[in-house]
Amino acid sequence: MRSKLIYIIFAVGVLMAAILVTIILTENVPNSGGATHPEIAGLQIGGDGAARMEHIGTLGLAFHFLLLAQIVLLSLLGVSERYRSTELIAYMGGSLIFMLLVAWQMYSGHQQFLETEKTGYFLGFPTATAWATYGTWVGAIPLILIYSIGFRKYIYTPEDEEKYNELLAEKAERMEQE
Repeated sequence: MRSKLIYIIFAVGVLMAAILVTIILTENVPNSGGATHPEIAGLQIGGDGAARMEHIGTLGLAFHFLLLAQIVLLSLLGVSERYRSTELIAYMGGSLIFMLLVAWQMYSGHQQFLETEKTGYFLGFPTATAWATYGTWVGAIPLILIYSIGFRKYIYTPEDEEKYNELLAEKAERMEQE
């Protein structure tokens, strides 16, 4: 994993850029930006959401998945190479799977609404919106827990603290000698 992580991050970034270019080059659906309201001047009404999502929906989902993977990869990059253990990678992988499930629920809930024009409600929001509102931050909780609980194991170990204190002592000695 030593030198490969940065290349994986780069590859994911290139894939994300390719998806964005593909979305940009996708032909516009008629009234995708909305249409003039037939009765109220100056008001726009939405276009056909299902038609709009037909061409870019899966691309948007793929971009979302890659973005979540990039977050986890960049989080791993913030951990010193000597602490990137199989255990940590398993925790990060589990966190990614949880975030991907939340993203899938947002996407599939929205698609279901577009197909059926019916939705359930959860804590005051339509289901897909509830997943976006609550699920986005809930999906990040495992990463926060890994960082918080594993801080002394993966980020700043007692050995690191000891070495840092030694460096401070050496610097203080040099300052006294000058």
